[in-house]
Amino acid sequence: MPDDRILEVDGNSTEGLSLNEALMQIRGEKGTTVVLTIGRPSATDPFQVEIERDAIPVETVHANTYEHEDQTIGVIDITSFSVDTAQEFEEGLHYLENEGIDGLVIDVRQNPGGYLNSVQDIGSLLLPKGETIVQIEEPTGDISQTVSTLEDQKDYPIVGLINGGSASASEILAAALHEAGGYELVGETTFGKGTVQQSYDFGDGSEMNLSMFRWLTSAGNNIHEDGVVPTIEISQPDYFYSTALSIDESLVLNDNNDQVKSAQEILQGLGFEPGRTDGYFDEQTENAVTAFQQMHDDLDVTGEVDDSTAQALHTSIVEKIRDPENDRQLNRALEVILEQQ
Repeated sequence: MPDDRILEVDGNSTEGLSLNEALMQIRGEKGTTVVLTIGRPSATDPFQVEIERDAIPVETVHANTYEHEDQTIGVIDITSFSVDTAQEFEEGLHYLENEGIDGLVIDVRQNPGGYLNSVQDIGSLLLPKGETIVQIEEPTGDISQTVSTLEDQKDYPIVGLINGGSASASEILAAALHEAGGYELVGETTFGKGTVQQSYDFGDGSEMNLSMFRWLTSAGNNIHEDGVVPTIEISQPDYFYSTALSIDESLVLNDNNDQVKSAQEILQGLGFEPGRTDGYFDEQTENAVTAFQQMHDDLDVTGEVDDSTAQALHTSIVEKIRDPENDRQLNRALEVILEQQ
């Protein structure tokens, strides 16, 4: 569950381990078991769960429909570009088209990229035949192009969703949607990674990635370190960008630090007015914390931000962020679809 902590793996403490070190202890041969000791904020004592190891399929594409002002709009969220992403995307696109969508939003926000061939294949599912999806510049300066093979142009409007977490392959797709497809891009400027890595395996099992090529957009633009700029710029509410709380000691009156600032931003996003978001814990901030605690029966009403209150603040703001009604960028993209009907 959210906010669970893995304290031990097969009786061995995870304290001081990096994420990868902990994962290596948890992973193992399919069919074997591992015992995890879990700490949960709502549980008095840690408890153990026995898990059978298995291959875990990772879905990188999620397709859904939204009913917006009597229009059915499809939204495809691509979280990364893995080996199977293009196939997942094609299946999701067919599902949405069979639902009779009136428009399509392609969401690559917070998508760090991945396999180049995946985004090339997806481009051929969206862009008119003959349009350039991406250009690859070799160290020699020679440039090759990948063009779409799609026979029939889509008869519904398409909008791309991007932000600062969209990188590499997601930037390729975003740029192609706009430059080759003429579609709008909603959100914020992307990360700006315009290089292509190639993997080299060594005999000891290690691997090295080298940046061997540079990719250019459909129109030949180099976006490295500059990013892809949205055609319709819009930011999320401030609380979307708040930092998660990490409480070692309770936050109390007259404290002044970044953790207080984060707590104030979260409180404000939840509608509890702290009066300021500069990191100084004043009486109005204390009143906002008290009001929040009074809304939660499982919290002590102290006006201080202890670990339990911090966990509750985190859970509450995550729930609000995940609610599509609060997603300004998504809702603007849906409006753009309607404007193009």
